[in-house]
Amino acid sequence: MELRDAIEAFAVHLRADRGFSEHTVRAYRGDLADLTSFVEERATAASDAPDAVDVRELDLETLRDWLWHGSGAGLAKSTLARRSAAVRGFTRWLVTTGEASADAAGRLKAPRPDQHLPRVLTRAQMSSIFEGLSSRASTRDPVALRDQAIVELLYASAMRVSELIGLRIPDLDRARLTARVLGKGGKERVIPYGVPAARAVERYLVDARPALRGDHPETGSLFLNSRGAPMNARSVYELVANILHELPGSGPSGPHAFRHTAATHLLDGGADLRAVQEILGHASLATTQIYTHVSTERLRQSYASAHPRA
Repeated sequence: MELRDAIEAFAVHLRADRGFSEHTVRAYRGDLADLTSFVEERATAASDAPDAVDVRELDLETLRDWLWHGSGAGLAKSTLARRSAAVRGFTRWLVTTGEASADAAGRLKAPRPDQHLPRVLTRAQMSSIFEGLSSRASTRDPVALRDQAIVELLYASAMRVSELIGLRIPDLDRARLTARVLGKGGKERVIPYGVPAARAVERYLVDARPALRGDHPETGSLFLNSRGAPMNARSVYELVANILHELPGSGPSGPHAFRHTAATHLLDGGADLRAVQEILGHASLATTQIYTHVSTERLRQSYASAHPRA
């Protein structure tokens, strides 16, 4: 099978059989497309009129050279690690489907990605954010009411932005204050949210969503844009980025900042690590443990600034 055709078939497999999100599938396809270009350039250098590259031409040396080339181009370790993961999954799939007899990337290794502590907002900063959202929502503007509900729910539940925009009205249990979300790999879980978020969502559903929908057909999606269509991830990113733009602190300014903040505040408040893992939908406890490092770092900074003999 030609390499480009195999990549398209692999993308279909990731989406249909593995339940990968569109974002992940797009990232894997981009990585494998770069591999294809790298291999084709090599083939062109070796022949004036090279044939299309066959998947059986992939070998460990070529894949190592590809990663090395990316490293020399200044790619981040996290990008190289993702490329390594993408091609390992691809070559395993080739063996499983019988398109290749050996797993070319079975022994491929990439540098470990650098560990960066996520951006975490303080409780005072979160209070300031909610005061601003509440002030705008007091005008009963539908978009302001929606924005308040989105931020309240993101912080209250620590859900991912993909999970938020995938919510449909029946996914909310408004009596028990829980939301049923579809996480990574198509895994479903139920997560709680608090009373302030419940109030904001209720106001949005009663006073804002009907106005945003207007005469448009009912989609069932919880959050709608100003044209009555379901909100997308980019719109939520822009909303959060505008909110966080004026706040001090470095790091990403997307919806994940609220997820990181919620997880850290839960642990600061004494929540069990396993419970936080369940809320976040992490497959591995090790992923959740980064928030214990955040809490420890915040404690160290507080100690250094407050203790007279620190």
